[in-house]
Amino acid sequence: MKANLNQLTRAIDSGNPDIRLYVLYGPDEAGARDIAGRVARALGPDAERVDLEPALLKASPGRLADEAASMSLFGTARHIRVAGAGEESVAAATLLLSAERAGNPVVLLAPTAKATSALVKLATGDPRAMSCVFYVPEGGEADKIATSIAREQGLRTMGGTAARIALAAAGDRAVMTRELEKIALYLDAAPERPRELDDAALDAIGADLGDSEMSRAIDAAIGGGPDVLGEELARLAVAGVSPIPLLRQLVRRLMSLAELRAEIDNGANINSVIERVFFRERVTTAAALRIWSAPKISDAIDRVRRAERATMAPSNAGTVLSDAAMLGVARMAARQRS
Repeated sequence: MKANLNQLTRAIDSGNPDIRLYVLYGPDEAGARDIAGRVARALGPDAERVDLEPALLKASPGRLADEAASMSLFGTARHIRVAGAGEESVAAATLLLSAERAGNPVVLLAPTAKATSALVKLATGDPRAMSCVFYVPEGGEADKIATSIAREQGLRTMGGTAARIALAAAGDRAVMTRELEKIALYLDAAPERPRELDDAALDAIGADLGDSEMSRAIDAAIGGGPDVLGEELARLAVAGVSPIPLLRQLVRRLMSLAELRAEIDNGANINSVIERVFFRERVTTAAALRIWSAPKISDAIDRVRRAERATMAPSNAGTVLSDAAMLGVARMAARQRS
């Protein structure tokens, strides 16, 4: 069945035994992974997680149903996760849904799937499955998500605190969840013990990641300053800034740069184009437009997106991957400038 986020989270939190399969699809892979983590939390801290590769399911479609019906070796709850799922997983999902018994919930993360794909249609049309689409939240939608997550932690957002958290996390649901969990711990908040979250509390624990600090790193990346970028990344690491918001901010700047580059390549005047840019970014954007070509911008976006996916993968190298990607972008810009 097709589900919205509220329906999805209610089914997960209640441990609905009728739902065997969750298909989480769409471009907001971080948001989908956060919900996949919710499945694990709902099963308890001792739950066993089994990770399967899409290639394995393509070669052995029956493996998914077998794992879903198997008991944990440790006698604890169990769940199965498949990252990067696509059409190769349709046969495996079909066998899972038609099996006589399942028992263990299965989560398929399918960031490239569309609503028209066979995998999503299968989940949408079966009452034992749930499909939910995830888009990267922006603006007011991100603020609402921050407010909702805060409420789950026993926090009542006051004034502009929800917007501050959403902006600091670049709309990343997983990052917002982690930050709000830390804030709830600091304020001794819980659903049965609600606390107000105001600007003073955010300032006290440094929950605002510092948009200006991230902007300096991004400016150094697109401007071709790997030496300056290295210093900025070191500062961000000391501040404990998550790499995901940083990578997403960089992608957004590069995508904006790509749109402006296309206009200029089609004959638009660079000065008139720059007038539409946020005033704080005009100088760096104008300089970047004189450096970057359209194909190189596309290559840079692809590089950063790959780094984001790798950074969110299990047992990843964390900031090493994101730093390498950003420094790679800075070097690309430096080579074009020379």
